[in-house]
Amino acid sequence: MLNVRFRALPEPHGRHYEQGLIDHFFLDIEDRIRAVLQPPAQPTEPYTFYTDFYLNPNTVAPDNTGVKTTRKRAPDRMVTKQMKIFKEQWAGMSLAFDLSLVKGDMQMAAAVWRNLLGARGAQGIAYPSPSSPSPIFRRSVNLVGGEVVDVTKLNLEKEESTDDGSGVHDFSPEQADRYLSYPTVMLDVVRYVRRELVRLQAVSDEDILDGNFELLKFGKVRTKDRS
Repeated sequence: MLNVRFRALPEPHGRHYEQGLIDHFFLDIEDRIRAVLQPPAQPTEPYTFYTDFYLNPNTVAPDNTGVKTTRKRAPDRMVTKQMKIFKEQWAGMSLAFDLSLVKGDMQMAAAVWRNLLGARGAQGIAYPSPSSPSPIFRRSVNLVGGEVVDVTKLNLEKEESTDDGSGVHDFSPEQADRYLSYPTVMLDVVRYVRRELVRLQAVSDEDILDGNFELLKFGKVRTKDRS
């Protein structure tokens, strides 16, 4: 949303502001990646927080001896790989939302579903069934970019049923009721994006160029009247 507003600034300011925002965004991402790959014993706020999902290799040993593993620098090769993935995601999400500004709210809701809700349920929603006692696991696979080089050689069914460790995958049949909130979430986010774009449009170029960035602060996604 800020990029859309910055593009409307007179040249060359718009180009510089947009590039500055992207640079700041990716510097922040790199800090977060390094904090996740090799976190300190104590979480570094606001980049990391306590979670059972990831194992912190620098916490006190389980036997309570007080011994901590040696903290090493996060492998640059792995950081670079993650940065490339985020670059692809950034480009794809930006293009999807730019297109939705022209196409309409249905296109924007689809962009929200794919980029913010992980496209869960893309292959249909699995419901509990006595005839299918085996666990069902399925996730959406990005066929463009990432590690998929030759789509023709990809075993899509196998990839969709393989846990990539991201935590983003379809809900299990026992959790199918979670999809009920998706339409409401998509509607709330679409309303929010439209509302904030109108508000940002009302902020003058002079205020932005003078550094009155308080005027650019985002509001809440949901308001009391949900409008």
